[in-house]
This record gives sequence, structure tokens and C-alpha cells, in this order.
Amino acid sequence: MKETVIVTLLATQVLAQAAAPATITVQTDQSGVAINPGMWGIFLEDINFGVDGGIYAELVKNRSFEFPDALMGWTERAHAGGVGKISIATETPINAANPHYLRIESASSVAFGVANEGFRGIGFQTGERYDFSAQVRARSGSPGLLVELVTADGRVLAQEKIEKLSANWAIKKTSLQPNATVNQGRLNVLVVGGGTVELDMVSLFPHHTWKHRPGGLRPDLAQLLADLKPGFMRFPGGCVVEGSKLANRFQWKTTIGPMAERKLVINRWNDAFATRPAPDYFQSFGFGFFEYFQLCEDLGAAPLPILNCGMACQFNSGELCQPAELGQYVQDALDLVEFANGPADSAWGAKRAAMGHAKPFGLKMLGIGNEQWGQAYIDRYAKFHAALKAKYPEIKLVACAGPAPEGEHFQFAWSKLRELQADIIDEHSFANPSWFFANTHRYDRYDRNGPKVFFGEFSALTDKTLSLTNLNNLGAAVAEAAWMTGLERNGDVVRMASYAPLFAHIDGWQWKPELIWFDNLRSYGTPSYYVQKLFANNPGDVTVPVNLAAADGAKLYASATRARAAGELILKVVNGTETPVNVMLDLGGATAPGRKAKVFTLTGDSALAENSFAEPTRVIPQESKLEITSPRFEYKFSANSLTVLRFKIK
Repeated sequence: MKETVIVTLLATQVLAQAAAPATITVQTDQSGVAINPGMWGIFLEDINFGVDGGIYAELVKNRSFEFPDALMGWTERAHAGGVGKISIATETPINAANPHYLRIESASSVAFGVANEGFRGIGFQTGERYDFSAQVRARSGSPGLLVELVTADGRVLAQEKIEKLSANWAIKKTSLQPNATVNQGRLNVLVVGGGTVELDMVSLFPHHTWKHRPGGLRPDLAQLLADLKPGFMRFPGGCVVEGSKLANRFQWKTTIGPMAERKLVINRWNDAFATRPAPDYFQSFGFGFFEYFQLCEDLGAAPLPILNCGMACQFNSGELCQPAELGQYVQDALDLVEFANGPADSAWGAKRAAMGHAKPFGLKMLGIGNEQWGQAYIDRYAKFHAALKAKYPEIKLVACAGPAPEGEHFQFAWSKLRELQADIIDEHSFANPSWFFANTHRYDRYDRNGPKVFFGEFSALTDKTLSLTNLNNLGAAVAEAAWMTGLERNGDVVRMASYAPLFAHIDGWQWKPELIWFDNLRSYGTPSYYVQKLFANNPGDVTVPVNLAAADGAKLYASATRARAAGELILKVVNGTETPVNVMLDLGGATAPGRKAKVFTLTGDSALAENSFAEPTRVIPQESKLEITSPRFEYKFSANSLTVLRFKIK
């Protein structure tokens, strides 16, 4: 069917009679445009301890002693009377990628060794099982290991002994079950019986992980993602793709294969902000590109990997690779496509198969750079575009429009990328709620025949960028919802969108606001999370034109889609005011009297309402039923609300 573009009326259109009631007319007899049913996705970046210390369930920080301060996160510990010495050695490591290891020299038979503090503590849940493992070898004496889970003040919650240590590197394992729940415990690894023991790749995981995979993901955080039903997942960034210098960029090839061969780098957010320093923030790559593709598959989300284009973060060094070096960056992109999609007997497909996934992952999109701008980026993107389109013309490429949604850099990027026939252009915006309300019609005027849009990063700021007081309140979420109705109405132009950032550890964040907050044991979704969930769980596959008329000053916004397989009309309405609004809904005879509609309403007692660990469900969607007595009826939309109505249609 030929697509027809119908631009709806402005949400703030003034009626000839200002006193007339607001009306929303859904033009069910007209064709809209086909949209991407998976347009609402997620963006996972290792910021705010979102991956290491977050969704990646490893509980030991600096497990391979590769931080610049090799003992960061580790402290000397002993039972009463235990004495000895700890040091870092490099003479005969397990492999060159992780050359440092720990040497514990115990001078008595009493337990002596080290404690690991975890990521702002370690959470232990009573009844849960925790799996310990480490590469271990005995260098002198006949020592054993005592592994303990303890509280912050040293009370033992569980302990197990490991004996018969080998003189050669060998993996040793045990499991422990704590007898109490604590949010900020620690792990003790102690030598017993005297002698010298060396340790590397020290690990502690909850036994219960997402999909029950050993060394896998924290289940509550992964489940929050699954509940979103995301259409895609962008990864790994964000600024961590670029690195503050090229030496610290994210290199996907170093994130696959055995864990002991994955080389740690400093996280871009380690020292990004003087107001929120995180000197212990590094990337272990326990969650690497294989685990990323696997999570996408588990979630039913299309992967959208982002690769470095030979440019470090332009907010930091802005370092550029030399022209002669760019070929390797391009080759990394070509090899990633083969890793994801190649047959099991191809060079990189074989590496995927060796990790347990012979079947291709089905990669269809690839991003080149993150928030880059200027001629240097255009020159580099052109090289990637030429090489990838020559070998993999089916792969859609996502290009950068810079860090802001307007301005000189933005306009320059669009003009050049249009000439290069880029498939999709990534736009970003972090702005106050008024910007989101004012720009709901931004894409009504976009060229329908030009590159498509991926709005890859957005969130409403209650203060300003980098402010420590930005809040995840209902008012900000409602502004985002209003904006998203404009994206959905223009789904022929805007193919994908994702909020940013995704995760934040309550004791380790660098940036606010977020979609999901967590500590060592608990997690909750913000009002913005539930806005994303309502849109992603109620997508539709074709737009239905909507005419909206409201009195001057109203903040009323709407979009409608049709889910053809379900035979349903999905109407989303946002009321951004502090008072309820009565609206006359006209469904154009699409639904018969006597039928019931499902209604999902997200609202709260004020625009300032927030969720928290104390009140994690203060602002969540409420489901109800609505009996249709006529195709034209009045409905009251709550103050500060997003409402989704699903109607069975003829």
C-alpha cells in the first residue's frame, strides 16, 4: 500500500471558540504510514556503574589486579593472630593480557589474606547461593584457602574451605550461602595452614543469574529490561566508545573469548566530572560483545552496536588516528559483521561458534562513532560507508549528528551525511521539559525522502546538563511522553528512539537523571521508565492520523497507531497540565458500542512525584477497563499523565 503522510494539527491549536471542549478525532478511515514496531529501544552504556557493578553480576572489583593501583578494592585481612604479607607479582602470569596477580605469604597457621570491598560494598541475600572461583597456585608450604562472606564489620555470614592446592595455576571453586541479608558486605580470601599462595581472576557471582547462565547477568536488572520489550539495544555507548584518548577506546575484539584474555581499560567516566569522581571505575569486559549479542537475542531486541571511528571523545582530547591507521578501524567494523553474521566456518564466525553460538546473531544495523562532529568525522565516516556498503550492502549504517539537536555542527553533519546517502542519522537532546513540549512537531517538517532519524539519546532535565540535582520526577517523564507522541506520529521519519542513560548505582552514579536506579540488592524504575514501557509495550505498526484541538495554553498531545495483527487501535494521550482535562474522543465509528477498551494510566499526586527505594511503585501505570457506549464519548485525562487506550476495532 502506498504510504501517505498526514500532518496532524498542533497540540496547542486554538479553536475559534476558546471555551469549546478539547477534542481528539482519530481518523480511522484514513491511511497513515508504516512505522517500525520496534522503534522504542534501550541504550546500554557502562556509565553510573551500569555494567561493571551493575547488570554484569560479578561482585568482585578488580578481580584480576589490573587497575593501575593493583590492590585497589583489596585490603589486608586476618583472623586474630594471623600475620603475613601481600604483594603484586608479574613473573609467571596466566596470560599476557592480565599479567598481574596477587601473592599472599602467610607466616602462621592462622588465617591471613585479603578482603574485597566489591562495588560500593557487596550485597548478600539470605537463602541465595554465591559461587566463588579463582585461579590459584601454592608456591610454598601446604596451604589451603578459607573463603568468607562477611558483613561490613566483619561478622561471618558464610565460609568454606578449599584444600589440595596445586603448584600450577588451576581454577578452584566453592559455593557459599549467607545466613543473613546485608547490602554492603565484603568477600574475604584467606590462606590457612601457612605458606604462600598466588591468586588471579578472583570471582564471586550470585548463583541465580539471568537465564541461569554462570557468570551472567543480575536477574532483577535484566528483567526490568525484558519488561520493556525493547525493539533494539544500542551498545556500548556513548562516550565509552570513544574513550578520553584512543588508547582507552572500546575495542570489541578485546571483549570476546575467555575472560582471562579480556584486557581491562579505564572507563571514560572514571574522572569525567570533578563533582562525581570514580577513581575505581574500569571496564573488565566480562560483559563484552558476545554477551551483548546474546542479551539482545534473549530480549528479542535488534542489536545496534556502535564502533569507534578513529576519534577520541571531542569533549576530552579529541585525538584523531592517523590516516594510515584508519584502515584498521574500518577492518574492525567489517570483522564485527562477520562475527555477528558469518557462518561458523568463517574466521570471525568461528570465534562466535567457539563461544557457544554457531547460529548467526542476525545483525542488521551498525553505528559509526558517537556524537562526533566536524569535517574530520565526515571524512572518516565516508571511508566506513564505502567499505561496508561494498561488502555488506544490507547493513544499515547509523551516522552522527553531533551532541546537540540544532546548531552549526548539527546542520553541517546533516548536509554532508545527506550527500553521502547515510541510512540513519543519530540525534541527541538533553534539555528541560519545556524543550520537549515545544518540539513535539519537530519532525512534521522533515524531508520524507532523506535519511531516517534515530533519536539515540534523550531525557528531560529538571535543572541543567551535569547538574547533581536533576530529578526523575513525573513532570519530566510526562514531557518526554509528549515528545514521544511526536516521534510516533512521524514514524516514517523517526525509525528508532532510546532514553539515556539506562542504569545508575545509587552510590556510584556520575550523571542524572536515569531510567533505572539500583543498589547492591534492590532496583526500581523511574516514571520515565514507565513512559518508555507504555510506549514500547503498545507500539502498533501503522500510524492513524489524529486531529487534536484544545483551548489556548493547553498541554494536550496525542498519537495513534493500529496493531493490525491484534485488530486494535492504540491511542496515546498526554496531559501536561496540573489539572484534569475533559476531552471529547471521536473514534470515527471504528469501534462498536458495548465493547470494552483497556486503559493504562501513568500519573501521580503531583508533577514532583518520584519513585524511590522506599516507594518504588509510587508512580506506576494503573490498568482499568472502559466500556464504549458510543464511538464518540467524553473522557477525563488525569493531571500530569500519560494514558494509553487500546480499542478493538472493526
